Amino acid sequence: IASLEKKKETKNPPLLYNLAELQNECSRLFKLSPDETLNIAQELYEKKLVTYPRTDARVLSTAVAKEIDKNIKGLGGLMQFKSFVDEIMEQGKYKNLSKTRYVNDSLITDHYAIIPTGQGLAALRSLSNVAQKVYETIVKRFLSIFYPPAEYRKTSVVFKIESESFLSSFRFLEKEGYLKVLGNTYEKNESEKAGKNKDKSESVESDETEEDSNDQELLKAISSLKKGMHLPVACLNIKEGETSPPKRYNSGSLILAMENAGQLIEDEELRAQIKGSGIGTSATRAEILNKLVKISYLNLNKKTQIITPT
Repeated sequence: IASLEKKKETKNPPLLYNLAELQNECSRLFKLSPDETLNIAQELYEKKLVTYPRTDARVLSTAVAKEIDKNIKGLGGLMQFKSFVDEIMEQGKYKNLSKTRYVNDSLITDHYAIIPTGQGLAALRSLSNVAQKVYETIVKRFLSIFYPPAEYRKTSVVFKIESESFLSSFRFLEKEGYLKVLGNTYEKNESEKAGKNKDKSESVESDETEEDSNDQELLKAISSLKKGMHLPVACLNIKEGETSPPKRYNSGSLILAMENAGQLIEDEELRAQIKGSGIGTSATRAEILNKLVKISYLNLNKKTQIITPT
């Protein structure tokens, strides 16, 4: 072992949902089109379950932050979230919210981020199964911001065999933090993505592998390594691979690309002109996409939400 580096990494809870982010998430999790997500969000708003959905902001205003305990308390009526609500209220985790990155008046134009109101819970029974899931997704994102970051332990090891160096990186989840709230989500959470290598579309020229794991035996083995140790090499394999082209847009990722369209323009002057405006608004992007599908410029696979040009 030529060198050994250990460090802690933290990952903060993500910002709250604006409409584009919610449309992207619902496309990924539930295969909903942006239009379907907007209609569900509108229904939730009309039933007073969530705040105004046609928003570009992912943060809250100072005024809302001052009374956020009302929103949290109301969610205590939902059995699946009661333990989180109790913990947040008992420990006063909401008290310094206005000093965090989740509150910023300068980033709000007309409306703040989409959050649950904590009211109207009786209306949940009248919602479709998918609408209930969308509501729960909004609740989870909201409650997660009152929890600390997730903490990882990352170990990078350089092994030397004669004159060749081999680098391996391993990452272990040490403290769940906010992942505790997002844990029982509709897909595998971060702490369950055990031992999976990084995306294979990355450069195949590098011999670096980083593994995310919660394997306790592997953690024990990695923890016992020290610089200068000699280890037996059981076998060597050379693996050939190819880089993959970027994935196709799905309806959700295309909405995000429209929101941040300026970032994709290579010409600096043009990019500066479109900066901060994107294509369409939170209220019109789904309809723009709809129109392109209706006039057969784009094809939308309803099962996968993958978009292809015709």
